[in-house]
Amino acid sequence: MTVKLINQPLKAIDAQLSLEFVTPHQLLSHPHKELLLQAGFKAEDEQLCTLHEHRVMICGINEFSNELFRSTAANAIKTAMEYTYTSLKLAQYGQIHFSSLIEGVVLGSYTFNTYKSEPKISSLVDVIFSNEERDGLDLDPLVLEKILSQTLIISKATNFVRNLVNQTPYDMTPQGMSVVAQTLAKSNKLECTILDVNGLQDEKMEAMIAVGRASINPPRLIHLAYKPKNPKKIITLVGKGLTYDSGGLSLKAAASMVTMKMDKAGGCAVMGILKAVSELQLDIEVHAFVGAVENMIGGNAYKPDDVLRAKNGKTIEVRNTDAEGRLVLADVLGYAQEKVKSDFIFDYATLTGACMVALGPYTTGVMGHNETLKEEWIKASKQSGEYAGVLPFNRHLKKLLKSDLADVSNVSSKPYGGAITAALFLDNFIDENMKEKWVHFDIAGSAYTESPYDVHTYGATGAGVRMSLEWMMSHCQ
Repeated sequence: MTVKLINQPLKAIDAQLSLEFVTPHQLLSHPHKELLLQAGFKAEDEQLCTLHEHRVMICGINEFSNELFRSTAANAIKTAMEYTYTSLKLAQYGQIHFSSLIEGVVLGSYTFNTYKSEPKISSLVDVIFSNEERDGLDLDPLVLEKILSQTLIISKATNFVRNLVNQTPYDMTPQGMSVVAQTLAKSNKLECTILDVNGLQDEKMEAMIAVGRASINPPRLIHLAYKPKNPKKIITLVGKGLTYDSGGLSLKAAASMVTMKMDKAGGCAVMGILKAVSELQLDIEVHAFVGAVENMIGGNAYKPDDVLRAKNGKTIEVRNTDAEGRLVLADVLGYAQEKVKSDFIFDYATLTGACMVALGPYTTGVMGHNETLKEEWIKASKQSGEYAGVLPFNRHLKKLLKSDLADVSNVSSKPYGGAITAALFLDNFIDENMKEKWVHFDIAGSAYTESPYDVHTYGATGAGVRMSLEWMMSHCQ
């Protein structure tokens, strides 16, 4: 589907269907008021009514806000894709809302048909925005073109992540993620380094090696870098890339294994963020590190009671092999800090079901030591259309990770505050000089959905991409 802007009045644009947004108040004076009322249309949020005889689709919206424009546009585009119209046009509703409308169209129209023998193809191929406001005023087309270009890059990067996460564990192995990284590096002129098992051994990354030991698909550490001249900031992104998680010997229940292909969402997100950063040509140096591993069972699987030595030299008592993502991140965080001296380090991981218990299935957990930095991210999440909430650290929860055998246990001694104790475990592998510059994002709930909502269809959501780019463009340019 092509999304474009045309510097013409809406009436002059040739398209088969028009899309309008109408509030309950505006409905009272709408030229098709009688027909709409007969159809039971009340202009409630996301309510749709298509008057085919007039070639117009009317969308209800209670107020003109970015969140409602985004979700309403997504709902409208999904419906329009069910029709046989090939083109759709719409006016502007204020420059401030243009990017939200674009996101609604691009993210709402996303489909993943790779595994369908007969994928359904939509007839809709063109979505055309006029530079004309709904009240007849013209907006600057050059400004709108810039918004369109930027928003398309971010939205397409989000869909890029969705595609990666939605692929099956058979197709998207650690080696498969490496191929994606190499392809992205070539197309976007990025630096790319990949470590195999021998490389991991040379780097003394015993925790990551242990997690992947029982799989026929050996682990890979991926390092992608975007390096413009004279960058204003250097940022390190670290992603958990568990291409599949069986739980290891602490085996998951059968129902819990379904959707575990999504456990690579953090690793996919950091690659998507870097894709967008390079295409936006932001004046910041960004490094993306991905720990791509498959956690399986077998005679050589790592075990509860094992003690592992991480990259930074700290020892970890394994009490649950299903708490494997934090073991991988422990090593990747250590490696990333050794290789790159950055201004900030952020990690993204589908780390704990406890985060969903705390914040619900739509919200990313934000954790770290720097209160100001965390609040900046909460603001960025709101502006980007993602949901995020802070989960607070405290010294008493940290004590629950005490081990009598090693420096730290990989799980808490009590089953409460699991998202926070997981982040506090990672804190052991953040260098002292980086603790105030580090934020951990638990995307366990926000990265995948089995119930469509907002701009999201079934499957991966691309969580973290829009929020991160909003923060980078607001604080690093």
